[in-house]
Amino acid sequence: MIIDHRTYTMHPLKLGKWLKLYEEFGLPVQLRHLGNLIGFFQTEIGPLNQVVHLWGFDTLEERQRRRAAMAIDPDWQEFLRRNEELGALLYQEDKIVMPVSFSPIK
Repeated sequence: MIIDHRTYTMHPLKLGKWLKLYEEFGLPVQLRHLGNLIGFFQTEIGPLNQVVHLWGFDTLEERQRRRAAMAIDPDWQEFLRRNEELGALLYQEDKIVMPVSFSPIK
């Protein structure tokens, strides 16, 4: 398994609004297309105004195929439009991590 590890940093005071928007419009589309949500978190200590979400895929090719299908979904386009309108996102970091042999998640 590979894990798509995403960290989004929001402008101060906009995280709550973004989470509400995402839960209503973004999450249903991502669950439909991406499937394996491992976890979704917000920071409490350290860098604030961040969300971290982890999505599991069998291969990089599967990730690419699923994300491409999501990108053309009209519901995802609507989420992106509303997201841009909200203007909450300050910075986005994306990395792919892979479990080591002794990881409980394989």
